[in-house]
Amino acid sequence: MRAVIIQGPRKVQLAEMTRPVPKEGQVLVRVRVCGVCGTDVHIYKGEYLGDYPVIPGHEFAGEVVEVGPGVKGFERHDRVAVEPNISCGSCRFCRLDEPNFCENWRAIGVTKPGAMAEYVVVPASAAFAIGDLSYEEAAFMEPLSCVLHGMEKLDVRSGESVLVIGAGPVGLLIGQVARASGAARVVFADRVASRLERAAELVADRVADTSESWQPAETPGGYDAVIEAAGAPPVFERSIDLVRHGGRILVFGVAPRDAAARVRTFDLFRKGLSVLSSYTSVRNSEQALELLRNGRVRVDRLVTHRLPLDGFEEAMELLADPEGTMKVQILPGE
Repeated sequence: MRAVIIQGPRKVQLAEMTRPVPKEGQVLVRVRVCGVCGTDVHIYKGEYLGDYPVIPGHEFAGEVVEVGPGVKGFERHDRVAVEPNISCGSCRFCRLDEPNFCENWRAIGVTKPGAMAEYVVVPASAAFAIGDLSYEEAAFMEPLSCVLHGMEKLDVRSGESVLVIGAGPVGLLIGQVARASGAARVVFADRVASRLERAAELVADRVADTSESWQPAETPGGYDAVIEAAGAPPVFERSIDLVRHGGRILVFGVAPRDAAARVRTFDLFRKGLSVLSSYTSVRNSEQALELLRNGRVRVDRLVTHRLPLDGFEEAMELLADPEGTMKVQILPGE
């Protein structure tokens, strides 16, 4: 099979290698669609996680082509999406039902061979039947699962106003989940005009351009909830000004490891704020698939580029310029 291998920071190889064979409890999946995630960019740049060399790719869907010994519930030709995070089930955090902090955590496409390849072996327990969903839609199961974990922590209530700062693919998933959770008003802020246009088309009641002087709050005192989905410390600083007294802030974007925000702790105290953060997911995959199936979350307008397997480095270049680029997906069979 062919596979993309990141050998080290900014060192990529398209290699021919032996197709893996599923072992006990595993299935072999022919990858049909694999989304390119910000985590893949961080691994490519050498900024975040990842073991080198590694085959990246953790947002994917495909077809089961071989079933390993002891596997029940899956057969050849079954259409599946895959939860990439693998927890041990026995460490302190797993016993606390917090597998996203597993002390023995592994992840397909991060520490284990991923889906930027024609085939990938996965635990059968991590595969989810997708029914009639397209492979393109089902490949959003993983990022939407992460969004659901964060939004469960934020606990958006019926009738609330929500501001999402960052109108990239994940931000637009967040906005749609906020709406599905009962938010009466969803506002987006971003500096990229094309992303704001897509937000207005999909879910936003109003958009604000952060490249100009902006004050998107329309309700006295600010928003009930603000989500930082840009991965930029200044955005978090601004969130404190835009949320109401007693409101909630969710830090969802992934900032550079050494980046820091300057915050007046008195403001947090005086406003009585709840500041939350979210890390990966806690097996929200079934809920994610259900939202995709019933159309409560739409992803058809999020994909802007579809590339063959040898287009991985092109995907890195596209994602470096957000104007005109949203979600890039790799189609290994093309």
